Amino acid sequence: MQAPTTNPAPLSPFHLAFPVHDLALARQFYGEKLGCPEGRSSDEWIDFNFYGHQIVAHLAPQATGTAQRNAVDGHGVPVRHFGIVLPMAEWEALAQRLKAQGTRFVIEPYIRFQGQPGEQATMFFLDPSENAIEVKAFADINNLFAK
Repeated sequence: MQAPTTNPAPLSPFHLAFPVHDLALARQFYGEKLGCPEGRSSDEWIDFNFYGHQIVAHLAPQATGTAQRNAVDGHGVPVRHFGIVLPMAEWEALAQRLKAQGTRFVIEPYIRFQGQPGEQATMFFLDPSENAIEVKAFADINNLFAK
């Protein structure tokens, strides 16, 4: 089956499960710092609403740790990461909020691939279990898959 070449409207929510070493810290980070509403939970996992998508923090301390990094646009991008593409104004507001909260960035907020078709705003940071998160934005969302 061939992958679609355009995004269907509306997008279907994705589901992502990932390991954490401490559920209380995950709850604080995703719920309080990022503002993701909490869904169902147990003693071993917590669902969060990540911009309309379901992410699940699973207690698995042995599976957490630093991801390998690859060079992209002069930065060491964590290979294993997930994230969201926001409208530019939301990206800018989140970047300012995270800076004000004293977030330690893996890659500080900046514009990547300037002047190229895939020009985008991006930032990378880690959750308490060292899961890498990328938040990006495009001035023109139609350039999401531009070559």
